[in-house]
Amino acid sequence: MITMSRRRVLAGAGALTLVPLVKTRAAATETVKSDPKDVTATLARYLVNARYEDLPENVRQEGVRTLLNYVGVAIGGSQHETVDVAVAALTPFSGPPQARLFGRTERFDIMNAAFVNGVSSHIFDYDDTHLKTIIHPGGPVISAILALSEMTPVNGRDFLNALVLGVETACRIGNAVYPNHYYVGWHITGTAGVFGAAAAAGRLMGLTEQQMVWALGLAASQPVGLRESFGSMNKSFNPGRAAADGLFAAILASKNYTSSDGMIEAKRGWANTISTKQDYREITGDLGQRYEAALNTYKPFACGIVLHPAIDAAIQLRNEYEVTAAQVASIEMRVNPLVLELTGKKTPKEGLEGKFSVYHSVAVALIEGAGGEKQFSDRAVQDPTVVALRGKVSPTIDPTMKPEQVEMSITLNDGRVLTKRIEHAIGSLERPMSNADLERKFKDLADDILPPQQIATVMERCWRVETLATAADIVAAGCKTA
Repeated sequence: MITMSRRRVLAGAGALTLVPLVKTRAAATETVKSDPKDVTATLARYLVNARYEDLPENVRQEGVRTLLNYVGVAIGGSQHETVDVAVAALTPFSGPPQARLFGRTERFDIMNAAFVNGVSSHIFDYDDTHLKTIIHPGGPVISAILALSEMTPVNGRDFLNALVLGVETACRIGNAVYPNHYYVGWHITGTAGVFGAAAAAGRLMGLTEQQMVWALGLAASQPVGLRESFGSMNKSFNPGRAAADGLFAAILASKNYTSSDGMIEAKRGWANTISTKQDYREITGDLGQRYEAALNTYKPFACGIVLHPAIDAAIQLRNEYEVTAAQVASIEMRVNPLVLELTGKKTPKEGLEGKFSVYHSVAVALIEGAGGEKQFSDRAVQDPTVVALRGKVSPTIDPTMKPEQVEMSITLNDGRVLTKRIEHAIGSLERPMSNADLERKFKDLADDILPPQQIATVMERCWRVETLATAADIVAAGCKTA
């Protein structure tokens, strides 16, 4: 209903299925335990024996969508200053030119290629998201196995099976310690992602059960990433390092470099050391029947997932009522506490900081009607019109609001109040991005980096990965030639 008075104007809703990070501080630190018997060994046994033929069709298709989204964001991020710095720093130390970098001409050894592609895939905060844990599993897993596939040829079916198993591993292990592990400051994409990279690479290398146990154990010894890094280049370091570390673990294990057989669940192992919650049923329960990999989602907005409801609300109000910045007197929101905890930067100075500012995100979304990487550039963050409007944004913490919800009220200079409540933002499981949406996102990211025909070729190879004789053909289509 629309009124011209100061009565509220209520408008429709939209989606994001997030398990709340915390309800209260007490809930976040609650100790949760379950039987830790043979967790690492049980997972390793599954990883070694799980077959492509056993994957349900919907899980395979989500794996393909994860791959397409990953390649798009890796190409899109390849020209960012962060990647330039990493390439310049590592070039003098890189080994043989074994693997290519998306969107670039350089070749690195597989370890450094996995790192740089992992950084590139995460720099825009535009990657896939397992909403139950806020893990971005594609970056660590796919960066590792694409680099490996350039050195050791692998067909598309085996590649996709390894991809799904890697995503499944990262998300299950994340489930076991979330949210407590995340709450104290760990960046769970890095700390759980390293297991996914090790599992996927180990599967492609044909590790035995014992070797896979060791690979998981070596991964457990390399947790990487702290939330303090958010808003800096360091954030994308975390999935990049997880990719390289997981690959490193699998390679060592393939030569019988040993580890403890219970590194995940032991008293002084990974889970007990980094979290007060250890629900091992999340790791070993219903293996091969319940697929966390089927729950992966893809971002329509290039920023932290907790900002998506607010951006969605701002864009919907802008489009429905043709709102301009000049008309706005104030923007008020009721948000979950997590929004200000993670994205409370009031005066971001550069694009990376803008991704962690609810003030910037709402202002730029209302002005430009979008939330892609262009809206989180240095240009957008420093735009005087955006800066002025973000000063009118006032979020209020409401513990009754779920992370996937927001209520937004825009008061206009003429006295009208336009209101939108979002239950689930676009990009969630309830309102997923379609294949066509993913292709549009891919093209927007790759535009000005690769020519149109090359973009079409790499997308086509991602979609038909299961038919490829050599998975490395995907990287070949997604890099620049000298």
